[in-house]
Amino acid sequence: MIFRSIQDKFKVKSSLKYLEDELVKSKVPTNREKGIKAVACVVDMDNFPNAEMLNELRNDFSLAPNAIQIIGYKRGEDKNTPFSIQFFTDKDMGWNGSIENSHVAEFISREYDLLLNYYNEDRLMLKLLSVKVHARLRVGFVGVDAKINDLMFHTDLKDFKMFKSELRKYLKVFKEIE
Repeated sequence: MIFRSIQDKFKVKSSLKYLEDELVKSKVPTNREKGIKAVACVVDMDNFPNAEMLNELRNDFSLAPNAIQIIGYKRGEDKNTPFSIQFFTDKDMGWNGSIENSHVAEFISREYDLLLNYYNEDRLMLKLLSVKVHARLRVGFVGVDAKINDLMFHTDLKDFKMFKSELRKYLKVFKEIE
C-alpha cells in the first residue's frame, strides 16, 4: 500500500515534467485543410455530466455522423452508472505522461480539425490528454493553462447554448465554417 502511494506520486511528478516539456514545445501544425470535418471533445464528466450534448454540434456544423469523437474524464471510477461516452480516470495515469487506457489510445491516434477542451478546472489528466491530441484548432475555457488552447471562452461550463453560439461566431471569423 505504501509502495503504491509512492509510485503514484512519482507518476504524477513524471507526468508534470512531461506536460511542462510539451507546453514549451512549439505546436506542430497539422496538414489538414481549413474547414471543420473532424471534432475531438475532451470532457470533464464530473462537472459536465451531459457530455452527449456535444453531439448537437454535428447538426449545427453539418458534420458527418461519425465526425465527433468524445472522451470523458472522471476522477474516480463509477461502475454503477452507465455512460454512453467512453471515459478514463486517474487510475489510468502511467509513467512520463502516458495514459494507459485503450479508449484514449484510439482517441489520440486520429487527427482532428477542432479539439474542444470542455473543462474549466486545471486537472493534470485532462491537460495530458489535451496536449497529446493532434488538432489544428484548440478551443477551451478560461481557468485552464492558456498554452493548451488557441481560443478560450469565458462562459459557464453548464451554459452549452452560449458556448455553441460563441463557438459558431468565432469559427466564422476564422473562416472555418460558413
